[in-house]
Amino acid sequence: MTRALRPVLLCLLVALPAVVVRAGGLHLPAPVALLVFGAAVVAASFVLAWAAETAEVDISGGLAIAVLAVIAVLPEYAVDLYFAYTAGGNPDYVQFAAANMTGSNRLLLGLGWTSVVLVSLVIASRRAGRPVRAVVLDPRYRMELGFLAIASLMAFLIPLTGQIHVVLGVVLLAFFVFYLVRVSTADDVEEHELVGPAARLAALPSNRRRPVTVAMFVVAAGVILLSAEPFAEALIGSGTALGIDQFLLVQWLAPLASEAPEFIVAILFAVRGKPGAALGMLISAKVNQWTLLIGSLPIAYLLGGGSTSLALDPRQVEEFLLTATQTVLGVAILLALRFPRWAAITLLALFAVQFAIPGTHGRLIVSAVYAAIALVVLVVHRRTILATLAAPFRRSAALRAETGSPDTAASSEAVREPEPVGHR
Repeated sequence: MTRALRPVLLCLLVALPAVVVRAGGLHLPAPVALLVFGAAVVAASFVLAWAAETAEVDISGGLAIAVLAVIAVLPEYAVDLYFAYTAGGNPDYVQFAAANMTGSNRLLLGLGWTSVVLVSLVIASRRAGRPVRAVVLDPRYRMELGFLAIASLMAFLIPLTGQIHVVLGVVLLAFFVFYLVRVSTADDVEEHELVGPAARLAALPSNRRRPVTVAMFVVAAGVILLSAEPFAEALIGSGTALGIDQFLLVQWLAPLASEAPEFIVAILFAVRGKPGAALGMLISAKVNQWTLLIGSLPIAYLLGGGSTSLALDPRQVEEFLLTATQTVLGVAILLALRFPRWAAITLLALFAVQFAIPGTHGRLIVSAVYAAIALVVLVVHRRTILATLAAPFRRSAALRAETGSPDTAASSEAVREPEPVGHR
């Protein structure tokens, strides 16, 4: 048991200074506070991720999946909801809520999806002794892709109207609940092999594993909630102290801290030759962001004293437009249930280009490029569009019956994930 808990205890040790500082009411310089509370968020995120994976050994059913889904996204959303809630009384914070949300979305697709695909293709090519040019997904993933496609289309209402209305928020939250119901009742859910600390924790006897898992949830969630406010304020204060754009710090540093565990787990799956599990996990995370996260922002804003509509300035509108067009391109590429190497390289290059040409013109140009490529890919994959949009409302048996059409068939240059060999 000591060996299994060693990584958990190490993470809690990293988070301890933040707990001491917060409990003692100490005030640190903004850059120092950023390091202390940022380290705590990262460490607690790892513990939370391990606990969520381990819990799946003992817990099943729709309610359990719903609870685990909300807990698993806590690190990523705690900071953003703090910004949205605070913006209700201080309009200056609206920009930070938009920054964190758009940054986490673009980071997940532009860096997360592409890294998993490229690593998977390198591993597959080495094993096959020949170039492998695409990752092929099982038809079961079309349902989640359909949810992402519909949520992405709804999200275009934000740049079109220049606001996130509470009605849209409620609709997106309802769509997230429907997503959880569909996932929890599906009879073809893939079982993944646990890796790393989660695998060692899952191997513990149930009388030890269960209390340890609960304790990990409680402690990690407590650390994240304790650190969210000072971490968010430290991001803003560090921007001022170091002469760095506060918007950019919030947009990229906070998501990097909260999503690090998810990225690492996905890369581990890719290295183990399980690209479907890795990419499927990140697609699910993207669905959560476009539904649960965006839907929660106007509600948090309203509870914080704001109006029923979270109004955005021109820069935030451009950021949402850029994020939405990137997502549409990602969905368009996956319509064929294949993620080719050229697409991963293109998405990664466009993600990098946005830093080279910042400003309004840069954002609009990159958005136009995303949209133009997406339009071409949508035309190529036009026969799969309706099937994907209908997938969230179809029975699992119908999805399983989907067979290799010209769009979805595996070729000698594609890697298809083998049948799962472990239990998650």
